Amino acid sequence: MQTNFSLAQLADPHVAESEKILRKCVHCGFCTATCPTYVTLGNELDSPRGRIYLIKDMLENGRPADKEIVTHIDRCLSCLACMTTCPSGVNYMHLVDHARAHIEETYRRPLLDRLTRAMLAFVLPHPARFRAALRLAKLAQPFAGQFEKIPALKPLGAMLKLAPASIPKASPMASPGIHAGQGTRRGRVAILTGCAQSVLDPAINDTTISLLTRLGVEVVVPQGEGCCGALVHHMGREEAALASARQNVDAWTRAIEQGDLDAIVITASGCGTTIKDYGFMLRLDPAYAEKAARVSALARDITEYLASIDLPEPVHKPGTIVAYHSACSMQHGQKITRQPKELLAKAGFVVREPREGHLCCGSAGTYNILQSGISAKLRDRKVRNIEATGAEIVATGNIGCITQIASAAKMPVVHTVKLLDWAYGGPKPEGIREDRAVVAAE
Repeated sequence: MQTNFSLAQLADPHVAESEKILRKCVHCGFCTATCPTYVTLGNELDSPRGRIYLIKDMLENGRPADKEIVTHIDRCLSCLACMTTCPSGVNYMHLVDHARAHIEETYRRPLLDRLTRAMLAFVLPHPARFRAALRLAKLAQPFAGQFEKIPALKPLGAMLKLAPASIPKASPMASPGIHAGQGTRRGRVAILTGCAQSVLDPAINDTTISLLTRLGVEVVVPQGEGCCGALVHHMGREEAALASARQNVDAWTRAIEQGDLDAIVITASGCGTTIKDYGFMLRLDPAYAEKAARVSALARDITEYLASIDLPEPVHKPGTIVAYHSACSMQHGQKITRQPKELLAKAGFVVREPREGHLCCGSAGTYNILQSGISAKLRDRKVRNIEATGAEIVATGNIGCITQIASAAKMPVVHTVKLLDWAYGGPKPEGIREDRAVVAAE
């Protein structure tokens, strides 16, 4: 794609980076076939190629965002399926991230939209606030349907509908400390405790710690780490996102200095995609560029890490038919496609892949709140494809996908690590029939 930026514009490193990305686009349109919003809405401006044209026009002319641009950029899920499809290597992720930051700086949203986004940014990255908000949500849930009838309040209605019926207790295992590995030491890792996941399902990290320590891996829960910054990053709140990144880089750097880390293990693939991008996000910060790059290089999804070590024979061979849903942040963001399925198969599960596995389930961070209509269509499409596999359970590696799919599916939806933990001697996850489980020694 030909660009016409001035030298003064290119002096801005963010504009210069976007200009490089724009030049790689050859207008081929392959991205339209795998874009969930284009497939759903059929509007060229709701495809990656259409959004690229809008972003180019906005940045090249140095003008503030307008309602049309904001509408179509807001509809983007950042699923990154377009990057998997693109033959030219267009880094759409970095381009749309820049566009969102530009929108946040130059566009004044309607009042209720501003308040909704401010509330999400204030609450979701902070576990204590999120836990308190969920308690309050239970009181307001009877009014969710009424809120959804008013366009400006529709996100609030969607938020209330997503609130769980019960809130698990905070886990003591999330407190800073060291969990020693059993037997011969096989490695040392840090783990991201995170924000929303630690409230909605703290058992995911507890299970990960239990499995890793049983395998002889020491697990460090560092002092001072928190939200990865993804939620605010995708809302264009770049300073808040960078502050979270710096906080985590500091925490993990201290852990590295206390003893070498083999990996920083992450159990939410949405967080993993962002943490692996810290090196890019902080590249212009001389105090953090090198440290952030080191952190990004150590970041591993839990399945990615487990696939790198020799696992023993499973204690149980469940034989359960599992539909594996590959989160967009896993398959498109981190390019992890093989390891989770191979680990499940080795552990004794029968793995089936749903049709249209490349399409997003519609969760996408806060998307199922801010764009609930499109999100619901994508969720229902995903659930139909999953149920068509005849599986007994759904496995996935992202808390957003778990919450989204479980809101409509008729079968249990669990994190992949819970199934692996069960096969390797841990407890059976809730909702799974145990009658098919076979002891490995039999």
